[in-house]
Amino acid sequence: MPVQIEQRPRATGSRHHWIIYVLFAFFGGLLTFAGARAQQKATDDATFRKLIEAYCAAWSSGNTANAAKFYVKDDSLIFYDVAPFSYTGWKNYEIGVKKEFLDNAAAVSLTAEKDLKVTRHGNIAWTTVSMHLSDKAKDGKTIEAEIRYTGIWEKRGKNWLLVHEHLSAPLGG
Repeated sequence: MPVQIEQRPRATGSRHHWIIYVLFAFFGGLLTFAGARAQQKATDDATFRKLIEAYCAAWSSGNTANAAKFYVKDDSLIFYDVAPFSYTGWKNYEIGVKKEFLDNAAAVSLTAEKDLKVTRHGNIAWTTVSMHLSDKAKDGKTIEAEIRYTGIWEKRGKNWLLVHEHLSAPLGG
């Protein structure tokens, strides 16, 4: 007598449920990652907005000692300024800015515009922002200039510090 094997109907619905669960978990993870990235971007924007505002206030004081806290003091770092061209290391930058601008200034005002852009990768970030410079010299002459600013920041300990910056004024401006 032949043996008959009883076949039960397949429960195809329950087999495919695990695929749906995996897809939900995958897309849930993607949403969590995207949300965390958006939150980090908002935090970075706020952090660097505060840094840039404090940076402008420090330079607007006319005292390089107030601005010094934003810079890494390594002697090999390069900083490009509006004049003369570049400085190597904070010591030279401080001396040059005093000589070129601050020693002859009665009042200086540096103001960041609203177009700040922040890009961050780990402990390195770069910022770009338009700025306005007002310089009233002791002899009464005034300079009003639009400045383009790029800062390269490195997080050292709890602080973001400038390792490079580039300021420039558009030609004819």
